[in-house]
Amino acid sequence: MENPAQPPQFKHVRAYENLDFLNSPVARTIRVQCEMLEPYYRLYPYGIRKTLVMFGSARTLPREDAEADYEREKRRLENSPLPAAEKALRLAVAERALKNAHYYESARKLAYDLTVWSRERFPNPADGYYICSGGGPGIMEAANRGAYEAGGKSLGLGIQLPFEQKPNPYISPEFDFEFRYFFIRKYWFLYLAHALIAFPGGFGTMDELFEMLTLVQTNKAGKKIPIVLFGEEFWRSIINFEKFAELGYISKEDLDIFHFCDSVDDARELIIREITSQDSMIARDVAERSEDGLQPHELDKRCSRGFIKPGNA
Repeated sequence: MENPAQPPQFKHVRAYENLDFLNSPVARTIRVQCEMLEPYYRLYPYGIRKTLVMFGSARTLPREDAEADYEREKRRLENSPLPAAEKALRLAVAERALKNAHYYESARKLAYDLTVWSRERFPNPADGYYICSGGGPGIMEAANRGAYEAGGKSLGLGIQLPFEQKPNPYISPEFDFEFRYFFIRKYWFLYLAHALIAFPGGFGTMDELFEMLTLVQTNKAGKKIPIVLFGEEFWRSIINFEKFAELGYISKEDLDIFHFCDSVDDARELIIREITSQDSMIARDVAERSEDGLQPHELDKRCSRGFIKPGNA
């Protein structure tokens, strides 16, 4: 009798290790839950409960880069055969980037100042405030860069995009997040936020700003969050806030939810004053004691970066 054929060799795949399944439409709810819960696990060992959120355009350049780009473009166009109108247009683009570069430097300095203030005011790292950005380039990079240059840690809540977005090098590695879903990312922006500073930006900036304004207006935030719009001329030219109230679509009192600032000093003092006020301190204490606080008790606090160590599962 001939030997029966050998059975085919295969490897068992557990459901939670099946990447094809986890990345399929069927597992969307699982991915959403992971993005909701995994940041708890990574932040908990560090006791991070309070962030100062800064966002704005991903396209804003550092002054040194904008100056170099402008000079490079100017030299390139000098002997270019392009029509004069095309030359003027391209040079205007470089000039615009140079003009907007001061927002990058302001965000960088503000993040630096707030990080230094937090470290000096709160010797215990768990009591301090941490800069949090959208994790990408531009204003987001400036925020993380300022915190880094001040010797502090900062968060980067990145988003998976086919273009433009990539993590900047100044995020603290242990706090470098990348989200697939915008709404979960915005949840984490708000959840730990104790202040928001919005710099000039595009659709993404407007989306995040109005999400925050709505949640504060409707008291869904559960805490007092000062909102600073940096660059009054830009914001007033883009959005007629007073018109909302004039037409009755918001209350006049809603205009007090946010503040305009044009200097780093003014923004820094306003934020520090607001987050250290008695009302804000009381609201923060209540939020931290609530059942919605960052208290995932089952996590292993011994994990240095919040990841499960081999054998712990």
